[in-house]
Amino acid sequence: MNQAISKSILPGHDYAYSTPLEDLDVSHPRFWPTEEMWAIFKRLRDEDPLHYCREGWTSEFREPDDEPVGPYWSVTRFDDIMAIDTDHHRFSSEPAIVLPNPGQDFPLPMFIAMDQPKHDVQRRTVGPIVSSPSLSRMSALIRERTQYVLDGLPTGEVFDWVDTVSIELTTMMLATLFDFPFEDRRKLTRWSDVTTAGPETGIVESEEQRRAELMECVEYFMALWQQRVGGDGHDLITLLANGEDTRNMDTMEYLGNLVLLIVGGNDTTRNSMSGSVYGSHLFPDEWDKVRANRDLIPNTVAEIIRWQTPLAYMRRTALEDVEMHGKTIKKGDKVAMWYASGNRDERKFENADALIFDRPNARNHISFGFGIHRCFGNRLAELQLQIFWEEMLARFSRIEVVGEPQRNISSFVKGYTKLEVVCHP
Repeated sequence: MNQAISKSILPGHDYAYSTPLEDLDVSHPRFWPTEEMWAIFKRLRDEDPLHYCREGWTSEFREPDDEPVGPYWSVTRFDDIMAIDTDHHRFSSEPAIVLPNPGQDFPLPMFIAMDQPKHDVQRRTVGPIVSSPSLSRMSALIRERTQYVLDGLPTGEVFDWVDTVSIELTTMMLATLFDFPFEDRRKLTRWSDVTTAGPETGIVESEEQRRAELMECVEYFMALWQQRVGGDGHDLITLLANGEDTRNMDTMEYLGNLVLLIVGGNDTTRNSMSGSVYGSHLFPDEWDKVRANRDLIPNTVAEIIRWQTPLAYMRRTALEDVEMHGKTIKKGDKVAMWYASGNRDERKFENADALIFDRPNARNHISFGFGIHRCFGNRLAELQLQIFWEEMLARFSRIEVVGEPQRNISSFVKGYTKLEVVCHP
Protein backbone atom coordinates (compact mmCIF):
# COMPACT_ATOMS: atom_id res chain seq x y z
CA MET A 1 0.00 0.00 0.00
CA ASN A 2 1.44 3.40 -0.87
CA GLN A 3 1.84 6.08 1.74
CA ALA A 4 -1.02 8.25 0.50
CA ILE A 5 -3.49 5.41 0.86
CA SER A 6 -2.24 4.23 4.24
CA LYS A 7 -2.68 7.74 5.64
CA SER A 8 -6.04 8.29 3.99
CA ILE A 9 -7.73 5.29 5.58
CA LEU A 10 -6.40 5.55 9.10
CA PRO A 11 -9.30 5.60 11.60
CA GLY A 12 -10.25 9.19 12.28
CA HIS A 13 -8.73 10.58 9.10
CA ASP A 14 -11.45 12.70 7.54
CA TYR A 15 -10.77 12.19 3.84
CA ALA A 16 -14.44 12.78 3.06
CA TYR A 17 -14.48 16.38 4.33
CA SER A 18 -10.83 17.45 4.06
CA THR A 19 -10.71 16.64 0.33
CA PRO A 20 -12.07 19.20 -2.16
CA LEU A 21 -15.49 18.06 -3.35
CA GLU A 22 -14.42 17.79 -6.99
CA ASP A 23 -11.59 15.42 -6.01
CA LEU A 24 -13.66 12.88 -4.08
CA ASP A 25 -13.52 9.33 -5.45
CA VAL A 26 -15.40 6.62 -3.57
CA SER A 27 -14.52 3.85 -6.03
CA HIS A 28 -11.13 2.97 -4.59
CA PRO A 29 -11.42 -0.48 -2.99
CA ARG A 30 -9.17 0.41 -0.07
CA PHE A 31 -11.74 2.80 1.39
CA TRP A 32 -14.15 -0.08 1.94
CA PRO A 33 -12.53 -2.41 4.52
CA THR A 34 -12.37 0.52 6.96
CA GLU A 35 -15.87 1.72 6.00
CA GLU A 36 -14.57 5.20 5.24
CA MET A 37 -16.89 5.29 2.25
CA TRP A 38 -19.93 6.07 4.44
CA ALA A 39 -18.71 9.60 5.18
CA ILE A 40 -17.90 10.12 1.49
CA PHE A 41 -21.39 9.00 0.49
CA LYS A 42 -22.97 11.25 3.11
CA ARG A 43 -21.15 14.29 1.74
CA LEU A 44 -21.97 13.42 -1.86
CA ARG A 45 -25.68 12.90 -1.11
CA ASP A 46 -25.84 16.26 0.67
CA GLU A 47 -23.60 18.39 -1.53
CA ASP A 48 -23.19 16.74 -4.93
CA PRO A 49 -25.70 13.94 -5.58
CA LEU A 50 -24.61 13.68 -9.23
CA HIS A 51 -20.85 13.76 -8.81
CA TYR A 52 -18.37 13.68 -11.68
CA CYS A 53 -15.13 11.92 -10.87
CA ARG A 54 -12.52 12.96 -13.42
CA GLU A 55 -10.38 9.87 -12.96
CA GLY A 56 -11.48 6.94 -10.82
CA TRP A 57 -8.69 5.55 -8.66
CA THR A 58 -6.64 8.67 -9.27
CA SER A 59 -2.87 8.53 -9.42
CA GLU A 60 -2.58 9.53 -5.76
CA PHE A 61 -4.48 6.45 -4.65
CA ARG A 62 -3.63 3.83 -7.28
CA GLU A 63 -1.34 0.88 -6.75
CA PRO A 64 0.90 -0.06 -9.71
CA ASP A 65 -1.23 -3.10 -10.62
CA ASP A 66 -4.63 -1.41 -10.19
CA GLU A 67 -6.73 -1.15 -13.33
CA PRO A 68 -7.86 2.49 -13.70
CA VAL A 69 -11.57 3.17 -13.74
CA GLY A 70 -11.39 6.38 -15.76
CA PRO A 71 -13.97 9.18 -15.47
CA TYR A 72 -17.45 8.33 -14.20
CA TRP A 73 -20.54 9.79 -12.51
CA SER A 74 -21.51 8.79 -8.96
CA VAL A 75 -25.26 8.69 -8.26
CA THR A 76 -25.85 8.47 -4.52
CA ARG A 77 -29.49 9.37 -3.70
CA PHE A 78 -32.21 6.73 -3.64
CA ASP A 79 -34.65 8.42 -6.02
CA ASP A 80 -31.96 9.20 -8.61
CA ILE A 81 -30.71 5.61 -8.56
CA MET A 82 -34.25 4.34 -9.07
CA ALA A 83 -34.76 6.72 -11.99
CA ILE A 84 -31.66 5.46 -13.77
CA ASP A 85 -32.09 1.77 -12.90
CA THR A 86 -35.57 1.72 -14.43
CA ASP A 87 -34.60 3.72 -17.53
CA HIS A 88 -33.08 1.05 -19.78
CA HIS A 89 -33.90 3.10 -22.87
CA ARG A 90 -31.40 5.83 -21.98
CA PHE A 91 -28.96 3.81 -19.84
CA SER A 92 -27.34 0.62 -21.08
CA SER A 93 -25.94 -2.31 -19.11
CA GLU A 94 -23.41 -2.95 -21.86
CA PRO A 95 -20.48 -3.47 -21.92
CA ALA A 96 -20.15 -4.13 -18.16
CA ILE A 97 -21.84 -3.76 -14.77
CA VAL A 98 -18.57 -2.69 -13.09
CA LEU A 99 -16.64 0.52 -13.64
CA PRO A 100 -13.50 -0.91 -15.32
CA ASN A 101 -14.14 -1.76 -18.95
CA PRO A 102 -13.71 -5.45 -19.85
CA GLY A 103 -10.45 -6.31 -21.54
CA GLN A 104 -10.79 -6.91 -25.26
CA ASP A 105 -8.71 -10.07 -24.96
CA PHE A 106 -10.79 -11.51 -22.10
CA PRO A 107 -14.43 -10.45 -22.46
CA LEU A 108 -17.01 -12.05 -20.20
CA PRO A 109 -20.44 -11.44 -21.76
CA MET A 110 -23.29 -12.18 -19.36
CA PHE A 111 -26.99 -11.47 -19.51
CA ILE A 112 -26.92 -8.92 -16.67
CA ALA A 113 -24.54 -6.88 -18.85
CA MET A 114 -26.76 -7.15 -21.92
CA ASP A 115 -29.65 -5.06 -23.15
CA GLN A 116 -32.95 -6.22 -24.57
CA PRO A 117 -33.80 -8.46 -26.34
CA LYS A 118 -30.81 -10.75 -25.69
CA HIS A 119 -30.94 -10.07 -21.97
CA ASP A 120 -34.56 -11.18 -21.76
CA VAL A 121 -34.21 -14.49 -23.60
CA GLN A 122 -31.14 -15.58 -21.62
CA ARG A 123 -32.67 -14.57 -18.31
CA ARG A 124 -35.88 -16.39 -19.23
CA THR A 125 -33.91 -19.59 -19.93
CA VAL A 126 -32.65 -19.89 -16.33
CA GLY A 127 -35.80 -18.42 -14.75
CA PRO A 128 -37.45 -21.77 -13.94
CA ILE A 129 -34.81 -22.48 -11.30
CA VAL A 130 -36.34 -19.77 -9.09
CA SER A 131 -40.01 -20.28 -9.93
CA SER A 132 -42.48 -20.79 -7.10
CA PRO A 133 -42.68 -24.60 -7.60
CA SER A 134 -38.89 -24.81 -7.62
CA LEU A 135 -38.57 -22.78 -4.43
CA SER A 136 -41.17 -24.98 -2.76
CA ARG A 137 -39.18 -28.08 -3.68
CA MET A 138 -35.93 -26.59 -2.39
CA SER A 139 -37.30 -25.26 0.88
CA ALA A 140 -37.02 -28.53 2.81
CA LEU A 141 -33.47 -29.12 1.56
CA ILE A 142 -32.40 -25.60 2.54
CA ARG A 143 -33.79 -26.12 6.03
CA GLU A 144 -32.19 -29.54 6.41
CA ARG A 145 -28.76 -28.18 5.46
CA THR A 146 -29.14 -25.10 7.64
CA GLN A 147 -30.00 -27.30 10.62
CA TYR A 148 -27.03 -29.57 9.87
CA VAL A 149 -24.52 -26.70 9.72
CA LEU A 150 -25.85 -24.87 12.77
CA ASP A 151 -26.10 -28.06 14.83
CA GLY A 152 -22.42 -28.69 14.15
CA LEU A 153 -21.24 -25.37 15.56
CA PRO A 154 -19.26 -25.26 18.80
CA THR A 155 -20.69 -23.32 21.73
CA GLY A 156 -18.55 -21.23 24.01
CA GLU A 157 -15.61 -21.35 21.57
CA VAL A 158 -14.31 -18.81 19.08
CA PHE A 159 -14.65 -19.72 15.39
CA ASP A 160 -14.92 -17.98 12.03
CA TRP A 161 -18.58 -17.52 11.10
CA VAL A 162 -17.81 -16.55 7.50
CA ASP A 163 -16.09 -19.79 6.56
CA THR A 164 -17.94 -22.20 8.84
CA VAL A 165 -21.48 -20.97 8.26
CA SER A 166 -21.96 -18.33 5.56
CA ILE A 167 -19.68 -19.81 2.91
CA GLU A 168 -20.65 -23.39 3.65
CA LEU A 169 -24.41 -22.78 3.44
CA THR A 170 -24.29 -20.71 0.28
CA THR A 171 -21.84 -23.08 -1.42
CA MET A 172 -24.11 -26.02 -0.67
CA MET A 173 -26.95 -24.11 -2.30
CA LEU A 174 -24.87 -23.28 -5.35
CA ALA A 175 -23.91 -26.92 -5.76
CA THR A 176 -27.60 -27.80 -5.78
CA LEU A 177 -28.50 -25.11 -8.32
CA PHE A 178 -25.81 -26.34 -10.73
CA ASP A 179 -26.15 -30.02 -9.75
CA PHE A 180 -22.43 -29.67 -9.16
CA PRO A 181 -20.32 -32.51 -7.68
CA PHE A 182 -20.87 -31.95 -3.97
CA GLU A 183 -17.36 -32.97 -2.94
CA ASP A 184 -15.93 -30.23 -5.17
CA ARG A 185 -18.31 -27.50 -4.00
CA ARG A 186 -15.58 -25.29 -2.51
CA LYS A 187 -14.31 -24.77 -6.06
CA LEU A 188 -17.42 -22.64 -6.52
CA THR A 189 -16.40 -20.47 -3.57
CA ARG A 190 -12.94 -20.00 -4.99
CA TRP A 191 -14.20 -19.14 -8.46
CA SER A 192 -16.64 -16.64 -6.98
CA ASP A 193 -13.84 -14.92 -5.06
CA VAL A 194 -11.52 -14.94 -8.07
CA THR A 195 -14.15 -13.45 -10.39
CA THR A 196 -14.28 -10.13 -8.56
CA ALA A 197 -10.69 -10.12 -7.27
CA GLY A 198 -7.99 -7.70 -8.24
CA PRO A 199 -4.28 -7.99 -7.47
CA GLU A 200 -4.73 -5.66 -4.49
CA THR A 201 -7.13 -8.02 -2.69
CA GLY A 202 -4.75 -10.79 -1.71
CA ILE A 203 -6.95 -13.38 -3.46
CA VAL A 204 -4.90 -13.50 -6.65
CA GLU A 205 -1.41 -12.19 -7.32
CA SER A 206 -1.99 -11.06 -10.89
CA GLU A 207 -4.58 -10.65 -13.60
CA GLU A 208 -2.93 -13.57 -15.39
CA GLN A 209 -3.61 -15.83 -12.40
CA ARG A 210 -7.22 -14.67 -12.25
CA ARG A 211 -7.79 -15.47 -15.91
CA ALA A 212 -6.08 -18.85 -15.63
CA GLU A 213 -8.33 -19.87 -12.73
CA LEU A 214 -11.44 -18.71 -14.56
CA MET A 215 -10.43 -20.81 -17.57
CA GLU A 216 -10.15 -23.80 -15.22
CA CYS A 217 -13.70 -22.95 -14.13
CA VAL A 218 -15.12 -22.99 -17.65
CA GLU A 219 -13.25 -26.21 -18.53
CA TYR A 220 -14.80 -27.93 -15.52
CA PHE A 221 -18.25 -26.64 -16.42
CA MET A 222 -17.85 -27.51 -20.11
CA ALA A 223 -17.46 -31.15 -19.11
CA LEU A 224 -20.70 -30.92 -17.11
CA TRP A 225 -22.40 -29.16 -20.05
CA GLN A 226 -21.50 -31.96 -22.44
CA GLN A 227 -22.89 -34.54 -20.05
CA ARG A 228 -26.23 -32.74 -19.85
CA VAL A 229 -26.96 -31.96 -23.48
CA GLY A 230 -30.32 -33.58 -24.19
CA GLY A 231 -31.01 -34.06 -20.49
CA ASP A 232 -34.22 -33.17 -18.70
CA GLY A 233 -32.75 -32.01 -15.38
CA HIS A 234 -33.83 -28.86 -13.60
CA ASP A 235 -30.37 -27.47 -12.82
CA LEU A 236 -28.83 -24.33 -14.30
CA ILE A 237 -26.34 -26.17 -16.51
CA THR A 238 -29.03 -28.36 -18.06
CA LEU A 239 -31.26 -25.33 -18.63
CA LEU A 240 -28.45 -23.46 -20.40
CA ALA A 241 -27.22 -26.49 -22.37
CA ASN A 242 -30.66 -27.21 -23.78
CA GLY A 243 -32.23 -23.75 -23.98
CA GLU A 244 -33.10 -22.71 -27.50
CA ASP A 245 -31.45 -19.32 -27.01
CA THR A 246 -28.42 -20.49 -24.99
CA ARG A 247 -27.34 -23.91 -26.25
CA ASN A 248 -25.10 -22.43 -28.95
CA MET A 249 -23.36 -19.78 -26.82
CA ASP A 250 -19.58 -19.69 -27.15
CA THR A 251 -17.14 -20.56 -24.37
CA MET A 252 -16.60 -17.02 -23.08
CA GLU A 253 -20.32 -16.26 -22.97
CA TYR A 254 -20.87 -19.51 -21.09
CA LEU A 255 -18.13 -18.49 -18.64
CA GLY A 256 -19.61 -15.01 -18.30
CA ASN A 257 -23.03 -16.36 -17.38
CA LEU A 258 -21.50 -18.95 -15.06
CA VAL A 259 -19.59 -16.37 -13.05
CA LEU A 260 -22.69 -14.16 -12.95
CA LEU A 261 -24.73 -17.01 -11.46
CA ILE A 262 -21.92 -18.07 -9.11
CA VAL A 263 -21.31 -14.56 -7.73
CA GLY A 264 -25.02 -13.75 -7.63
CA GLY A 265 -25.80 -16.93 -5.73
CA ASN A 266 -22.77 -16.86 -3.48
CA ASP A 267 -21.40 -13.45 -2.50
CA THR A 268 -24.74 -11.79 -1.94
CA THR A 269 -26.33 -14.39 0.35
CA ARG A 270 -23.18 -15.25 2.23
CA ASN A 271 -22.45 -11.62 3.06
CA SER A 272 -26.03 -11.09 4.21
CA MET A 273 -25.65 -14.10 6.52
CA SER A 274 -22.47 -12.63 7.98
CA GLY A 275 -24.07 -9.18 8.07
CA SER A 276 -26.97 -10.66 10.04
CA VAL A 277 -24.63 -11.65 12.85
CA TYR A 278 -22.43 -8.57 12.76
CA GLY A 279 -25.42 -6.21 12.55
CA SER A 280 -27.12 -7.93 15.46
CA HIS A 281 -23.91 -7.49 17.44
CA LEU A 282 -23.89 -3.75 16.73
CA PHE A 283 -27.62 -3.42 17.49
CA PRO A 284 -28.31 -6.05 20.18
CA ASP A 285 -31.77 -4.70 21.00
CA GLU A 286 -32.84 -5.72 17.49
CA TRP A 287 -31.77 -9.31 18.10
CA ASP A 288 -33.88 -9.31 21.29
CA LYS A 289 -36.77 -7.79 19.34
CA VAL A 290 -36.91 -10.55 16.73
CA ARG A 291 -36.27 -13.28 19.30
CA ALA A 292 -39.38 -12.11 21.10
CA ASN A 293 -41.43 -11.85 17.90
CA ARG A 294 -40.54 -14.37 15.19
CA ASP A 295 -43.17 -12.83 12.91
CA LEU A 296 -40.59 -10.09 12.34
CA ILE A 297 -38.23 -12.48 10.52
CA PRO A 298 -39.32 -11.60 6.94
CA ASN A 299 -38.94 -7.88 7.65
CA THR A 300 -35.67 -8.56 9.49
CA VAL A 301 -34.31 -10.22 6.36
CA ALA A 302 -35.30 -7.24 4.22
CA GLU A 303 -33.68 -4.84 6.69
CA ILE A 304 -30.46 -6.87 6.78
CA ILE A 305 -30.30 -6.83 2.97
CA ARG A 306 -30.85 -3.05 2.99
CA TRP A 307 -28.28 -2.41 5.70
CA GLN A 308 -25.66 -4.78 4.29
CA THR A 309 -26.17 -4.09 0.53
CA PRO A 310 -23.95 -7.01 -0.60
CA LEU A 311 -23.26 -5.55 -4.06
CA ALA A 312 -22.37 -1.91 -3.57
CA TYR A 313 -23.13 -0.59 -7.05
CA MET A 314 -24.03 -1.32 -10.63
CA ARG A 315 -22.74 0.56 -13.63
CA ARG A 316 -24.71 1.90 -16.56
CA THR A 317 -23.54 3.66 -19.73
CA ALA A 318 -25.53 6.61 -21.06
CA LEU A 319 -27.06 6.05 -24.52
CA GLU A 320 -27.83 9.74 -24.93
CA ASP A 321 -27.31 13.03 -23.10
CA VAL A 322 -29.33 13.07 -19.86
CA GLU A 323 -29.99 16.10 -17.64
CA MET A 324 -29.99 15.61 -13.87
CA HIS A 325 -29.39 18.06 -11.00
CA GLY A 326 -28.52 20.81 -13.49
CA LYS A 327 -25.73 18.74 -15.04
CA THR A 328 -25.47 16.74 -18.24
CA ILE A 329 -24.48 13.10 -18.33
CA LYS A 330 -23.04 12.84 -21.84
CA LYS A 331 -23.71 9.98 -24.22
CA GLY A 332 -21.12 7.28 -23.55
CA ASP A 333 -20.41 8.36 -19.96
CA LYS A 334 -20.13 5.75 -17.21
CA VAL A 335 -22.59 6.01 -14.33
CA ALA A 336 -22.22 4.23 -10.98
CA MET A 337 -25.53 3.67 -9.19
CA TRP A 338 -24.32 3.34 -5.62
CA TYR A 339 -26.91 1.02 -4.08
CA ALA A 340 -24.98 1.11 -0.81
CA SER A 341 -25.50 4.87 -0.62
CA GLY A 342 -29.12 4.79 -1.77
CA ASN A 343 -29.92 2.32 0.99
CA ARG A 344 -28.48 4.77 3.53
CA ASP A 345 -30.23 7.83 2.07
CA GLU A 346 -31.92 9.70 4.94
CA ARG A 347 -34.43 11.10 2.44
CA LYS A 348 -35.84 7.57 2.05
CA PHE A 349 -34.93 5.77 5.29
CA GLU A 350 -35.18 7.49 8.64
CA ASN A 351 -32.09 6.88 10.82
CA ALA A 352 -30.70 5.07 7.79
CA ASP A 353 -27.40 3.91 9.32
CA ALA A 354 -29.21 2.01 12.06
CA LEU A 355 -30.42 -1.57 11.77
CA ILE A 356 -34.12 -1.57 12.70
CA PHE A 357 -35.83 -4.93 12.29
CA ASP A 358 -39.33 -3.51 12.34
CA ARG A 359 -38.52 -0.65 9.97
CA PRO A 360 -41.79 0.06 8.12
CA ASN A 361 -40.23 0.50 4.67
CA ALA A 362 -37.37 -2.01 4.89
CA ARG A 363 -38.64 -3.83 1.81
CA ASN A 364 -38.15 -0.69 -0.28
CA HIS A 365 -34.40 -1.26 -0.36
CA ILE A 366 -32.58 -1.29 -3.70
CA SER A 367 -30.06 -4.06 -3.00
CA PHE A 368 -31.61 -6.26 -5.70
CA GLY A 369 -31.78 -3.46 -8.24
CA PHE A 370 -34.92 -2.52 -10.16
CA GLY A 371 -36.18 -2.60 -13.69
CA ILE A 372 -35.38 -5.36 -16.18
CA HIS A 373 -32.16 -6.26 -14.35
CA ARG A 374 -33.69 -6.78 -10.91
CA CYS A 375 -31.94 -9.77 -9.32
CA PHE A 376 -33.75 -12.82 -10.65
CA GLY A 377 -32.74 -14.89 -7.58
CA ASN A 378 -34.04 -12.44 -5.00
CA ARG A 379 -36.83 -14.72 -3.77
CA LEU A 380 -34.41 -17.61 -3.31
CA ALA A 381 -32.03 -15.38 -1.36
CA GLU A 382 -34.87 -14.22 0.90
CA LEU A 383 -35.99 -17.84 1.43
CA GLN A 384 -32.48 -18.91 2.42
CA LEU A 385 -32.13 -16.00 4.83
CA GLN A 386 -35.55 -16.48 6.41
CA ILE A 387 -34.83 -20.15 7.11
CA PHE A 388 -31.36 -19.20 8.35
CA TRP A 389 -32.87 -16.73 10.85
CA GLU A 390 -35.55 -19.17 12.00
CA GLU A 391 -33.02 -21.89 12.72
CA MET A 392 -30.44 -19.52 14.24
CA LEU A 393 -32.96 -18.08 16.70
CA ALA A 394 -34.12 -21.57 17.61
CA ARG A 395 -30.60 -22.50 18.78
CA PHE A 396 -28.80 -19.49 20.19
CA SER A 397 -29.62 -16.92 22.85
CA ARG A 398 -27.02 -14.68 21.25
CA ILE A 399 -24.02 -14.78 18.94
CA GLU A 400 -21.15 -12.75 20.32
CA VAL A 401 -18.80 -11.11 17.81
CA VAL A 402 -15.18 -11.10 18.96
CA GLY A 403 -13.34 -8.11 17.54
CA GLU A 404 -13.73 -6.29 14.25
CA PRO A 405 -14.56 -8.28 11.12
CA GLN A 406 -12.18 -8.46 8.20
CA ARG A 407 -13.84 -7.04 5.08
CA ASN A 408 -13.44 -7.38 1.33
CA ILE A 409 -10.98 -5.04 -0.34
CA SER A 410 -13.55 -4.14 -2.96
CA SER A 411 -15.92 -1.33 -3.84
CA PHE A 412 -18.18 -3.80 -5.67
CA VAL A 413 -18.66 -6.83 -3.40
CA LYS A 414 -19.37 -5.42 0.05
CA GLY A 415 -18.79 -8.19 2.50
CA TYR A 416 -16.66 -10.05 5.00
CA THR A 417 -13.68 -12.35 4.78
CA LYS A 418 -13.55 -13.23 8.47
CA LEU A 419 -15.88 -12.78 11.44
CA GLU A 420 -14.88 -14.41 14.72
CA VAL A 421 -17.79 -15.25 17.00
CA VAL A 422 -18.83 -17.22 20.05
CA CYS A 423 -22.27 -18.87 20.04
CA HIS A 424 -24.24 -18.95 23.27
CA PRO A 425 -27.04 -21.54 23.62
